[in-house]
Amino acid sequence: MTVRRRGLAELGVAILGLAVLSALPFAWPSPAVIDFVIRLSAYALFATSLNLLVGYGGMVSFGHGMFFGFGAYCFGLLMQRLTMPIPLALLATLACAAVLGAAVGALSVRLRAIYFAFVTLAMQMLLYSVITAWVSLTGGDQGLRGGIPRPAFFGIDLTKQSQLYQASCVVLVVGLLLMRHILDAPFGYSLRMIRDNEARAAFLGIRVYRAKLIAFTLAAVFAALGGVVMSLYVSGAYPELAFWTTSGEGVFIIIMGGVDTFLGPALGAVLLLLLEDITTRVTEYKDLVLGVVILVFALGLRRGLLDFLQARLRAERA
Repeated sequence: MTVRRRGLAELGVAILGLAVLSALPFAWPSPAVIDFVIRLSAYALFATSLNLLVGYGGMVSFGHGMFFGFGAYCFGLLMQRLTMPIPLALLATLACAAVLGAAVGALSVRLRAIYFAFVTLAMQMLLYSVITAWVSLTGGDQGLRGGIPRPAFFGIDLTKQSQLYQASCVVLVVGLLLMRHILDAPFGYSLRMIRDNEARAAFLGIRVYRAKLIAFTLAAVFAALGGVVMSLYVSGAYPELAFWTTSGEGVFIIIMGGVDTFLGPALGAVLLLLLEDITTRVTEYKDLVLGVVILVFALGLRRGLLDFLQARLRAERA
């Protein structure tokens, strides 16, 4: 399949997926379904952006949640303090996330393995400390209170949950499609080569540091996009969004869904949210159940669910 045909096929799949998500509330008119898909949009964008680093760049980040929380806070503050149009506030948030991602990446991407992981974690905890300490700006432990203004734009009123749902679905599909095109571009293949053999990639003329920094910055931008969706969902921003546990959830998601397939993190987000919703209703030991599930994937399947299914399909074809 040529690059052009593959791009058209992916665009068709994206349009089909958006159509299915848009029709879901009509087929299943439940507020719980609407809330679930909005949360899914936020976490799928976040987890897929993390997999840009882990699955395609070989950079395991323990602090990627900082950009998720930063996106929520930046967008919320812009809307509360300046009452900007939502599209303008979104663009400003993504630009600020790119600056933060470039700054953190410039310090961390030179490091390898565990050192890279712990530097990103340290940066996240630094941001978390700033959020909790700067009470006059962020609200401290209480988070941004008072709600986020949602002025209508282009005839879209995000104060209505149904329109917020549709907007979240569009953001999800467009974000995933953009990340897919980035990975299908020559830059994406350069990133894979760096992951597999950094020395060989450098020998072939790839600027390793620059490629890693670009990947880190792009991942930060898409994680912040997920944070914006979450801030609109909760109508605010809270320190927990930037805590290390958010990064841990991102790692859990890609472990369960798969790191070798593009849609693995999206499937992992579905699994994690379903597990959280079910276990919260059934038992108070939610973390214990999640830990057992992670062990099943790690020791039983030894890969994410979508990776496992893809491997089985290939084996049957062979």
